[in-house]
Amino acid sequence: QVQLAESGGGLVQPGGSLSLSCRASGRPFTIYNMGWFRQAPGKEREFVAAINRVATVTRYADSVKGRFTISRHNTDNTVYLQMNNLKPEDTAVYYCATDTSPALTTNFANANWGQGTQVTVSS
Repeated sequence: QVQLAESGGGLVQPGGSLSLSCRASGRPFTIYNMGWFRQAPGKEREFVAAINRVATVTRYADSVKGRFTISRHNTDNTVYLQMNNLKPEDTAVYYCATDTSPALTTNFANANWGQGTQVTVSS
């Protein structure tokens, strides 16, 4: 089974930027589409962004389009989430996830999950 380890969370002021990383181990990285999800206190986990195996297709939630960028480096088994112009409503625990669906989806029904990294946007 694949293991996922997120890093890069922290406290940032509104309008600031953060870059999250998620390194995978234990299985070949390129068999997976990769995604980022988040869960705010009292809310359900929600989709943020996804990228296909060869980094040619991406998907974003409407709430982050134009502000967040997902990318992956298959040689390093790592997926990234660059977050710009952060807003207080982006505050959540961010999780990376794997998906083996043939096409890129946004629901990741049978995902493996990392432990999460906290992102807090506050002045």
